[in-house]
Amino acid sequence: MPDRPDHDALMREALTEARKSLDAGEVPVGAVVWHDGRIVGRGCNQPISSHDPTAHAEIVALREAARAVGNYRLTGATLCVTVEPCMMCVGAMVHARVATVVFGAAEPKAGALGSAMHALDAHPSLNHRFEVVRGVLEDECRVFVQEFFRGRRARV
Repeated sequence: MPDRPDHDALMREALTEARKSLDAGEVPVGAVVWHDGRIVGRGCNQPISSHDPTAHAEIVALREAARAVGNYRLTGATLCVTVEPCMMCVGAMVHARVATVVFGAAEPKAGALGSAMHALDAHPSLNHRFEVVRGVLEDECRVFVQEFFRGRRARV
């Protein structure tokens, strides 16, 4: 990949990760972290299978990226995720010092980057902010999640 990430290409990689969540019976969310010209972290939702409430796709990808880079600070990184991050994940992104967060589908119930709340505006002394790019491959990301929940409701 070039010096600047191709958001569509990253989102396709995140969608591949989301498929892994779906196959495992988890809510299908996937994420990748791009840093220094390559993907250094991948993650799919796994809180159910890992018995870990923090095992959201974004957190899993950040953990893998930090190990790959050898630093918990991922300055200059782009995190790409299929669904708008929650407050917990935004907090982790702030602590990791990511530069850009790219997401596909808005999350009206818990999205913390504009849909349900504005986490980056939560407090004036917040020590880091990042660029937000919304709606990348939005239709594909939204349909993926909608089909998952439609299937869950049909089985109930």
